[in-house]
Parts: sequence; C-alpha cells; structure tokens
Amino acid sequence: MIRSSSLPLQGLRSHTRTSPFANNGVVRIESCDLRRSVVMNAYAGPTASTHTNKAEVQEEKSEIYSINMTQAVGTVLTYQHELGMNYNFIRPDIIVGSCLQTPADVDKLRSIGVKTILCLQQNSDLEYFSVDIGAIKEYAKQCSDIEHYHVEVRDFDSFDLRMRLPIIVSKLSKAIRRNGGVTYIHCTAGLGRAPSVALVYMFWVQGYKLSEAYNLLQSKRPCFPKMEAIKSATADIVTGLGCLARIPITLMWEGDNCSSVEVSGLDIGWGQRIPLKFDENQGNWTLERKLPEGRYEYKYIVNGEWTCNKNEMVTSPNSDGHVNNYVQVCSDMETQELRKRLTGDYIYLTKAERILIREFLDT
Repeated sequence: MIRSSSLPLQGLRSHTRTSPFANNGVVRIESCDLRRSVVMNAYAGPTASTHTNKAEVQEEKSEIYSINMTQAVGTVLTYQHELGMNYNFIRPDIIVGSCLQTPADVDKLRSIGVKTILCLQQNSDLEYFSVDIGAIKEYAKQCSDIEHYHVEVRDFDSFDLRMRLPIIVSKLSKAIRRNGGVTYIHCTAGLGRAPSVALVYMFWVQGYKLSEAYNLLQSKRPCFPKMEAIKSATADIVTGLGCLARIPITLMWEGDNCSSVEVSGLDIGWGQRIPLKFDENQGNWTLERKLPEGRYEYKYIVNGEWTCNKNEMVTSPNSDGHVNNYVQVCSDMETQELRKRLTGDYIYLTKAERILIREFLDT
C-alpha cells in the first residue's frame, strides 16, 4: 500500500515544501541548520514520559533518523516511519521501498506479486524502530510463494556498501532466477542502500548502462544511491578484487590552536570519527591509515565543527553546495587508468567486462 504525502516534521527552523516523491509519505526540507552533534546526542533511548504514546515516540525517532540522513546525504529530507511502508516500482519486476514493519506487510507485498524480499537493514536499525524481523521472516517462511533474505549493510557507509555489493547482488540474482516474479528491495527509508542495490542489479545483471539505470531509478523514486560505492565495486571486480590490498595514506591538519581534530568519512562512514594525533614538535595533527584502492571522501571535525582542509583536494559542490575533502588511493598505473574509467563520470563496461562480472556473480 503506497501512502500519500503527509505534513512535514514540526519544530525544524526551515522552510518546507512537499517532497518530489509521488505518494509515499516522505517530505523534503529545503534547509536546516542542525548539526551532526544533535544527531549523535539527541536520542539515547525512549524519552517519552508516561503520558507520551507510542505514536509520538515513533515520530520523535523518525525526526532523529531524518536529521541523521540529512547530515549523511547532504540533502535535507525526512523519513516518517509512523506512516507505514512506502515504495515505488522501478521496473515491473523491481520495487524499491522502506522497511517492512509487521508480518502483515508481507501479505501486502504478496498481493502485488512480490516473490523475493531483500532487507538491507542492520539489526540496530530494526531495533531502533522496534521492528521484529524475526516475526516477519517466520511469517514469510510459512508462505509458499515468497522468500525473505536479510543482508546487513551499515547505514550511511559507502565503503561498507562497496565491500558487500558483489555478494549481495550475487545472492539476489540467484534468488530472482529461482523465484521469478517481483522483487522488493528495502533498507530503512528506501533512499540509500536499497536504491543502490537495485541500481547495481540493473547495471551488472540486466545490462543497463549505469546512466540509463540511474535516470530510470530517479524518474520513479527520487533517492540517493551511493554512486561512488557502485563504481568502486564495479572496478573491484573488473580489476580482480585488488581492493583487498591496502595502501598507506597520511592526512594532516596544520595548527596548534585547537584542542581536538577528528576525521569522518573515508572507510568508516559518516556516522563514525577517527581522532588525529597531535605532534608537538611539528605543530600539526596527523592520521596514518591503510585504505583499499579507490576514491574516498572525508571531512575534518575541528573543535566539534565540521570543515574541509583547504590544503587537500576538495570535491565540487553538490546541488546543496556541500563539499568534502577527498583522496584517490591507487597502486600501479595500469590499474589506476582502468579504475579512472570505471569510476569516472561516463563509466561504461566493455562486453568482456560484462561477461567477467556475470561470471563472478555466478560463482
């Protein structure tokens, strides 16, 4: 059942308008000055008093999760869990949507021809919104016409998604061949992990060009697939999973007029931070880390304030004006050139590369 759009979240100091989503209960907010620190500290468990009902608790959780998405994605939007499951058909055989909340949602999907459900949520995601995935899986198991699969991917973490995409799409393609019908791919809000997997499946398995699959996806459900993760995972397979070799890098923040310097992004995702070490002799902060080949975006947190280092490479501004630092990690020149093509703006696969990827997925 597809929900209709609802009112925007209350209490955010920003101008709002209805989301570009068609009838799905999600609202996009144009601007917001909330900091990531709010996200990390605003919810540490149920805060409802004895007079606060379950719906209000869910609304509060939705608001905190929405702030988290805003900071991680760089575009302000909300997810309203209390409105129930929302989804869009991307193709007649692929649906991307938000999470199932009760066993009854399995029947809703069965009624529209779904034969395969792929859940990408972590157990912590499910616990946050009090979703009993055990009951959902058990009910699906009792049905003879639908299968439920659960593969955990960290939310807001492009690197974790990149590492897991090959095995996820391998399992998914085999399940789809076996079950037929329609496939429902979901994460929590259906805006990041789920559309990423759907996009990769269309690209690797169904033969779409990446740009064509992306445009089709966005025309059906405006969302935020992790394009860097998709491109890097593609390059990982084509280059023989050279991503397993890790190459040392050094990040540096100059200046002794701050009490703390941290980095977020890189291979740990935007929900975590790594502290830099201060060198009293040099008067700077450094981080040494080994990373697989690829392109990594990151940002510094200096005295609690998120900022870029002007002395390191910076991305172009996105549609909302957000920029990050980035580093390109590579080994030999031949691999570097191949990765450059496979992770650039106009990525394409040769016939031999498509065959290689499909053979890899089958094994």
